[in-house]
Amino acid sequence: MRRREFLGVLGGAAAVWPLAARAQQAGKLPTIGFLGALSPSESSSWVAAFLQRLRELGWIEGRNIAIEYRWAEGRSDRLAQFAAEFVQLKVDIITTWATAPALAAKQATSVIPIVFATAGDPVGTGLVASLARPSGNATGLSLQLKETAGKRLELLREVLPNLRRLAIMANVGAPAAVLDMVEIQETVRTLGLEVTTLEIRRAEDIAPAFEALKGRAEALYVVIDPLLNINRTRINSLALSARLPTMHGIRENVQAGGLMSYGPNFPTMFRRAADFVDKILRGAKPGEIPVEQPIKFDLIVNLTTAKALGLEIPPILLARADEVIE
Repeated sequence: MRRREFLGVLGGAAAVWPLAARAQQAGKLPTIGFLGALSPSESSSWVAAFLQRLRELGWIEGRNIAIEYRWAEGRSDRLAQFAAEFVQLKVDIITTWATAPALAAKQATSVIPIVFATAGDPVGTGLVASLARPSGNATGLSLQLKETAGKRLELLREVLPNLRRLAIMANVGAPAAVLDMVEIQETVRTLGLEVTTLEIRRAEDIAPAFEALKGRAEALYVVIDPLLNINRTRINSLALSARLPTMHGIRENVQAGGLMSYGPNFPTMFRRAADFVDKILRGAKPGEIPVEQPIKFDLIVNLTTAKALGLEIPPILLARADEVIE
């Protein structure tokens, strides 16, 4: 479904007794439970985009809306507890990002609306019934991972035209990351590349994975996941020591020393999530708001890392980059 069609559905959503009105009649500000997958500092630009859009829509934190924050800091074992706290607090909406936090919220409540700013495969992981009609109490934005895996590999091969062996690092404890890894493996095989998978479940698995990888790969594809995102500096440092160019899915991982990233623009997605929150507060039902897919994708290149690896980035690729870090 195209963006203008999504907006048409959003604009025509039925105006039932709004959550905001119910909350105010109960003598409290309407409350958002914000479940962050990382830490406040690592999510600051995304949260700022979310709050800015809320302000543009008339919702000002502390004045006519309250926000309860919880930060998982990459630890999936905290998610169920935080989601349960939101249910006990009787928040009006739970907003989150990444698949695991959204699933934790979904398991905690079938009543409180849930808006996910990003999710890997909302249908495949059971968050929603379909993109066009989510049903249930959750909606939001899909990362569209399947469609971008091939593009990332294409970009990596522009830098490494003789690439033959690729390692894929994924948190196999995360459903969306596993689905993404399978999709990447299938795409890699169609290109005739040899694949080595590095299965991570906790931060302590990262260094041993690199040890086991020695001499078996010429580049590393890092699957988007909160556990790997929060350990991005360590991953990039180990990759650089192993002389492995890295491909990521988000800009922040390239800022932390990765070679390249290609993926949705996260601040834009968080702004759209605020639009979803606004509609629900004004009475729309989450199950009737279609899940959107990204409209803006960014290519980020780190020239400092390229030089450290002795790589020359093709000028045509640099010309297409949305940002070049030097």
